[in-house]
Amino acid sequence: MKKRYVKFIVMEEEKKESKNAGMEERLLKTRSILISGEINKDQADSFTREALILDAESSDPIYVYINSPGGDVYSGFAIHDMIRYLSSPVYVIGTGLVASAAALIYLAADRDKRIAFEHSTYLIHQPLSQMKGVAADMQIQAEKMEELRKALDQLIADATGMDAEKVSRDTERDCWLSAKQALEYGIVSRIIRKKSEI
Repeated sequence: MKKRYVKFIVMEEEKKESKNAGMEERLLKTRSILISGEINKDQADSFTREALILDAESSDPIYVYINSPGGDVYSGFAIHDMIRYLSSPVYVIGTGLVASAAALIYLAADRDKRIAFEHSTYLIHQPLSQMKGVAADMQIQAEKMEELRKALDQLIADATGMDAEKVSRDTERDCWLSAKQALEYGIVSRIIRKKSEI
């Protein structure tokens, strides 16, 4: 009985993976990529593959839909830099939550191509640390985190036109912004309700 049950679970998982792969393939045909869930190495690798394929196929716009609580900042930088690297124009559309490393990715698009759904929410803050180890290593990590924080603050300032000192004050703690507030801050360029408005 147990063997049949395990086999059934495996078959269901395979069906689910096959269905998801089919949906992703259909999504790519519309030149759209979805960034959802935690930002990590797998997400960055998947995005890189999909974006490079779409960019090689055509110079038509690529649409990146983001709904993510954030995650690994280095994976966020990998996606951010890839968006900047592509020849095709890239539109980012904020849906749901665009937080932390996801906000970093969102800011990779040109200012006029950063679009928000009206109920999307944005979070910018300083990078989070999970330091551990011997004191000397923790000191190195602390210095690296401070460098990273300055780089992120400058990136936000450059992308929004906001003063770097203000950004630094705002990211000292969690800075939550509604779509309308993110528009005023310079993170978002337009708030839309319909696809035709893109």
